[in-house]
Amino acid sequence: MSDSSWFLMARRIKRYDNRKLYDTEASEYVSLSDIATLVRRGETVEVVDNATDEDLTAQTLTQIILEEGKDGRHVIPSDLLHQILRRSEEMVDTSIDQIRSTVDDLVQSSLGRLKQLVQTPRAQELDELRSQLRQLEHRLSVLLDNLDEERPPSSSDAPPAAADVDRSS
Repeated sequence: MSDSSWFLMARRIKRYDNRKLYDTEASEYVSLSDIATLVRRGETVEVVDNATDEDLTAQTLTQIILEEGKDGRHVIPSDLLHQILRRSEEMVDTSIDQIRSTVDDLVQSSLGRLKQLVQTPRAQELDELRSQLRQLEHRLSVLLDNLDEERPPSSSDAPPAAADVDRSS
């Protein structure tokens, strides 16, 4: 299962303003300990704010661990907590870099495909337009040549006769 597909299979829990948690699959309100039981059974949960759809999964799971630590149950060893704290920034940076890289790859791939889609028809259209323009220029040239050949020289095209010259000077 890929990292991006786990949300598709996650059990969705909505958190309301009054901090109540609602399991959308079971159609019932649940507690933090109910969520802990789901996770221990192997289910993946996704906790989201009902109003904003903001992902609250990490905060909720952390809250469950803290609540259980207060009761003295299932306390995480201090060494592991130290490692988590030391590596959390490292993990966040790695995750952000992975996300950035994935997004960059997707954008480049999409732009490449889009560029190909946009340029190919335009190039074809331009070639067709150029061809049509050449054909029109050729037809116009033929028509003008034919027109010149068919037209007898008009009197205005002939040089003035000596009798037509003004003698008033």
